[in-house]
Amino acid sequence: MADSEALPSLAGDPVAVEALLRAVFGVVVDEAIQKGTSVSQKCHYSIQKGAAFLGLGTDSVRVVKADERGKMVPEDLERQIGMAEAEGAVPFLVSATSGTTVLGAFDPLEAIADVCQRHGLWLHVDAAWGGSVLLSQTHRHLLDGIQRADSVAWNPHKLLAAGLQCSALLLQDTSNLLKRCHGSQASYLFQQDKFYDVALDTGDKVVQCGRRVDCLKLWLMWKAQGDQGLERRVGQAFVLARYLVEEMKKREGFELVMEPEFVNVCFWFVPPSLRGKQESPDYHERLSKVAPMLKERMVKEGSMMIGYQPHGTRGNFFRVVVANSALTCADMDFLLNELERLGQDL
Repeated sequence: MADSEALPSLAGDPVAVEALLRAVFGVVVDEAIQKGTSVSQKCHYSIQKGAAFLGLGTDSVRVVKADERGKMVPEDLERQIGMAEAEGAVPFLVSATSGTTVLGAFDPLEAIADVCQRHGLWLHVDAAWGGSVLLSQTHRHLLDGIQRADSVAWNPHKLLAAGLQCSALLLQDTSNLLKRCHGSQASYLFQQDKFYDVALDTGDKVVQCGRRVDCLKLWLMWKAQGDQGLERRVGQAFVLARYLVEEMKKREGFELVMEPEFVNVCFWFVPPSLRGKQESPDYHERLSKVAPMLKERMVKEGSMMIGYQPHGTRGNFFRVVVANSALTCADMDFLLNELERLGQDL
């Protein structure tokens, strides 16, 4: 999941893990068969953490190839499943991503769902970042096929800017799955003879006991903004991201990592000393040092904060995520001007 819940008591206990998997996925796992989850190369790190918490071990997570845009390759997923089965493993879950952290990639869910259907695998979609795009009639095609997922993780506190924390786990299952997984029947807290429908008590369905009413944040915001208001919020993010990209193309020294399909704009700032020197043997090494230097300068000046990271074989590049609904085109102009000012002597 995008924001995995921990089950530390299961760690290292194959009996408990087997019981959980039998109840949830209908599969049996023994000590020698613990390689059952497939994810893409660009998946969120919480997938491996979840496998560790469950007692499956991080080696149980098989990494599926991603293409140059960071999308899972369904053909390699099929290959990985075949390899796992040939080794005697029992694949049971595929975790796809709608909106990867860095490139903002959306996995091809229809094709992945086809693979899962052929092999009888649970399809989970980490839509923590990109799930809110479903609210946009213009852009929701990016998540085509998500209706075929068995479970979906969604974080309204990200693109919709609901108050932290606001996360949802959506399930196709109608058999009270969370209750069966997490319920401990603590009668001193969750009495079954109350005067109202006890199915409304959610406390015994989650990992933690005391918790905030996170869904209220989303409900209040949705009531205040309405469907159209939230759709405008998502649409404006796409518009500003496109504006930023087009303005970069007009200026010397800005090089896109790739054309974005979401609101993640990834780029290098090439300082004057490196322009026109792409063929130099140390070009990429020197370019990779630019983002950390500029990040230090902007933080010390207090003018702005932009994240950077390496990615695969690519050296450090900036990643601007245009998600704040208060941003304007003037803010995008300021960002570009400030990078030029801070990097003019590099």
